[in-house]
Amino acid sequence: MKEKQLLKTIVEGIQEKKGKKITTVDLSKIESAATSHFIICEGQSTTQVMAIADSIREYVLQNTGIKPFGYDGYQNGQWIVIDYGSILAHIFLPEYRNYYKLEQLWNDAKLAEIPDVE
Repeated sequence: MKEKQLLKTIVEGIQEKKGKKITTVDLSKIESAATSHFIICEGQSTTQVMAIADSIREYVLQNTGIKPFGYDGYQNGQWIVIDYGSILAHIFLPEYRNYYKLEQLWNDAKLAEIPDVE
């Protein structure tokens, strides 16, 4: 499956549960990056963060047949990461996203913001 289609499917899974402030981070031109893309979003509660993560996993599996290599963060629901190999999806509570600032950490990457769905 093409990476672009997987990115789109992950975003749709986020939007399904009203994930906000979706940003794609293109790391493909950065030699030291372990993956080619991040997708970063946020939920307003630990329950919503977990629901968004579940939605991504279910939506991607139903629409592409792809299972993640792994995922972590369900224990506390403050920051969940889902690993699709070339794409890592990060779902944060707003305060944890602000604290870790992944977009700034990779500030030499190409960022694209996706408008919120109401």
